[in-house]
Amino acid sequence: MDPSTSQDKELIINRVANSGLITLDLETLYHPGERVLYDIKQHLYQELVLREKEFRDFLKTHDWQQYSGKNVAITCTADAIVPSWAYMLLAAYLAPYANMVVFGTLEDLEDALFRDALAKISLEDYRNAKVVIKGCSKYPVPVSAYVEITRRLQPVVASLMYGEPCSNVPIYKRKK
Repeated sequence: MDPSTSQDKELIINRVANSGLITLDLETLYHPGERVLYDIKQHLYQELVLREKEFRDFLKTHDWQQYSGKNVAITCTADAIVPSWAYMLLAAYLAPYANMVVFGTLEDLEDALFRDALAKISLEDYRNAKVVIKGCSKYPVPVSAYVEITRRLQPVVASLMYGEPCSNVPIYKRKK
């Protein structure tokens, strides 16, 4: 008997497609803009002291447009005491051009970019849903982003998982 004509043929059922799971891929929140580390060390006299007049002259003459659309982390790699107002001035000059400006490392910048993107997610889109946070991505997603999405979604979702719909790790399930 030909199995393709059999009345007893079993149907293949895609349980993942019928599960009602919503997959959230944090990679889609990755900001494509270039990441730049701006080290204030280059403006220190003998890598120790920031001279206000020279620093302000630099700020007025520097081409800030080169930071258009970029993501900038401001730091100081020298062992020096830099006044807070110096970082504030840099941020003020960068803000009209850069997509984002933060104080810290490139890792701090990445955390801030994801935190900003996650803050824009509508939690109502996930209310009472079964959500899988996708685990693998081609862009670097910081652990802080996974922690933040868990913190934000836990109060609204029915369940939260990590991985792929066909193979996931349970993170949270609301009690009935």
